[in-house]
Amino acid sequence: MVALRRHLHAHPEPSGEELQTSLHIYQLFDELRLPVRMGPEGCGVIVESREQSAPQRIALRADIDALRIEDQKKTPYRSTVPEVMHACGHDAHTATVFGALCALERLERDGALPWPVTWRGIFQPAEETSAGARAMVGAKALERVDAIFSVHVDPTRQAGTIGVRAGVFTASCDAMRVTVQGRGGHAARPHESTDPIAAAAELISTLYQFVPRATDSQDAVVVSFGQIHGGQNANVIPEQVVLEGTVRTLDRAVREKTIAHIRTLADGIEQVTGTKLDVCFERGTPSVYNDESLTALVTDVATELLGAERITALPRPSMGSEDFAVYLERVPGVMFRLGAAGDDGTWSGLHTPTFDVDERCLAVGAKILARTVVELAKPQA
Repeated sequence: MVALRRHLHAHPEPSGEELQTSLHIYQLFDELRLPVRMGPEGCGVIVESREQSAPQRIALRADIDALRIEDQKKTPYRSTVPEVMHACGHDAHTATVFGALCALERLERDGALPWPVTWRGIFQPAEETSAGARAMVGAKALERVDAIFSVHVDPTRQAGTIGVRAGVFTASCDAMRVTVQGRGGHAARPHESTDPIAAAAELISTLYQFVPRATDSQDAVVVSFGQIHGGQNANVIPEQVVLEGTVRTLDRAVREKTIAHIRTLADGIEQVTGTKLDVCFERGTPSVYNDESLTALVTDVATELLGAERITALPRPSMGSEDFAVYLERVPGVMFRLGAAGDDGTWSGLHTPTFDVDERCLAVGAKILARTVVELAKPQA
């Protein structure tokens, strides 16, 4: 597991370009003589157990893509690819699921399983762009699957611990693109122009102030802009500005209300500034919703393995998003937080250029996943 994780960390590939990563994973399972196939367009891997007779088919999912961030660590396994790194732990997720599946394969081969277990491994591309899960579902990754499990590393928790939560686990995330069309002109005479930069600034300020004010304080909503594009010269008012951001919510009704409210506020900015605002939403990832009974199973398994003191019931969902939710719209399942920090001080957060994990977490996650699969496959009396 450690060798695989370090290989992937040193050779990351961004979303939609995971060809060599997929080939490497494929070859590992092919060497074990397991039924394995590539995902759409050579990205992603789907692997099956030899045993196919169990009443339930249980899937384990990992994501394999990296982020466009420059790796600033000095470790021997730091990224060798400029401006691309595994800053979200997908290399660790892949190694963890790989370890769990290898354990299940070895137990089956040795005749050591207590009953038949039928499993499927799903190594999906493009989680960061919210496209990979849907692509794998389209490739029939969920065909005849009865339940699915996954992990996400958590650098705020110590390795050897996990966090669990039934129900809503992460936020939905919708992409937002706003095109502000004005009339350009000389920066010395703004009264002769219709300034899209001023309108864009007004829009950002308005949304940041009035979206929260229109939402119940107990309903989480996060609106953030991450990109602003407009203009090429310091002394020229441009014709157009484009803003890109995200809208994150935990409740479906709040999601719809927030999107409608943003459109209303944009209409008001149009009237005040004289610009034209085109607001487009791309429906993205829904909320991860953990099945209650399966969460209880994971909790029981982890408690037996680690001890109750190392299991934390998470008090509230994360406002991050995860396209694992796409699978959970079709079959029940669970994602849990896998503690990944070492014992020495504060560890870098997700999506940072110095992100790393304490590799002790890999075996912890693999044990929990493998035993959960076996326990869920237990024949009903």
